[in-house]
Amino acid sequence: MIHEQKKKITHSKLTIQDWAIQERPREKYLSLGFPALSDTELIAILIRNGTKSQSAVDLARKLLSICNYNLNILSEVKFDKLLNINGIGKVKAITLLAAFELGKRCKSQAVEKKRRIESTKDLVDLMQSKNACQCVEEFWVIYVNQGAFLLGTERFGQGGLTNTSVDIRLIMGKALELKATGIFLCHNHPSGDITPSKQDFALTRKIENAAALLTIKVLDHIVICREDYYSFAEKDILIPARRQ
Repeated sequence: MIHEQKKKITHSKLTIQDWAIQERPREKYLSLGFPALSDTELIAILIRNGTKSQSAVDLARKLLSICNYNLNILSEVKFDKLLNINGIGKVKAITLLAAFELGKRCKSQAVEKKRRIESTKDLVDLMQSKNACQCVEEFWVIYVNQGAFLLGTERFGQGGLTNTSVDIRLIMGKALELKATGIFLCHNHPSGDITPSKQDFALTRKIENAAALLTIKVLDHIVICREDYYSFAEKDILIPARRQ
């Protein structure tokens, strides 16, 4: 009796190949397109196959469950941690990380192709792939001309940011070199807390004052993490004269 029960359980375990053709992720895409696929099915296509005990879809579901079904969290899981998940080897881990990296770059390149910063969303999209998910703080400056056309981006600080770790003279020198009339400031908070610190406010004021001497406008300062951002301009806490 026990042997028969085990036999039934074994037969009840289906692989993707045992599924109806229209339910297999790749075939489902060919007939219905990507909108018809769930996050789990899209990840299953990337990892291609599962293990002896679980299908690619089962493994994809396991990956998502570990990250609370949040793709943003999954996209930032480090290579070594992915390898600790049963069923994920080097090839699968690299494939997943490469797919997420391409997605980030698409957002950034869409803004760079347009060459204009017309909204806070444009600014966030541009910088999200550059420093939103770094393990240490990075301070970036985005330079634009009178029409908000992008002239360049450059990193000016890394690590714990203070007035001394970010050289304001270099920031202004680059602005003059590019003939910029406006700048956007951006830095990340690795902790995930987007609330600006006292040092963030102090540094912003120093840069605003320095820029004012050169008739350059500080248009915004955003603090970003992988899922959220804080905009000084949206909170209306920049020096008003600089945003007119």
